[in-house]
Amino acid sequence: MSYRILRVNELIQRELNQIFLREIELPTNVLVTITRVETTDNFSEAKVYISCLPETETFEIMHILEKNIYDIQQHLNHRLTMRMVPKIRFVEEIKTKEAGRIEDLLRKIKRGKRV
Repeated sequence: MSYRILRVNELIQRELNQIFLREIELPTNVLVTITRVETTDNFSEAKVYISCLPETETFEIMHILEKNIYDIQQHLNHRLTMRMVPKIRFVEEIKTKEAGRIEDLLRKIKRGKRV
């Protein structure tokens, strides 16, 4: 992955965090985190991975983000000074769920419980 793509990923993540805080109404009882951004080599699309706590609210948060994707994209377009701003797509982060499950299993094994 090129240095430029890494910088764009970081920039998109930082700006989307600000947009989520200031521009989009999300439930206050849910912690929404952008875990990572993956931009394609030609900068046409950026996958934005979303993690929510509690996890039971993930479906609702993804629905809210998809419903407001046009406004979010417009805010991002105005904030970034790029010739071509990637089209964003929200994806549910599953790696954090898997990591949490593995940690639980390791804790059980350490305590001597059967898995």
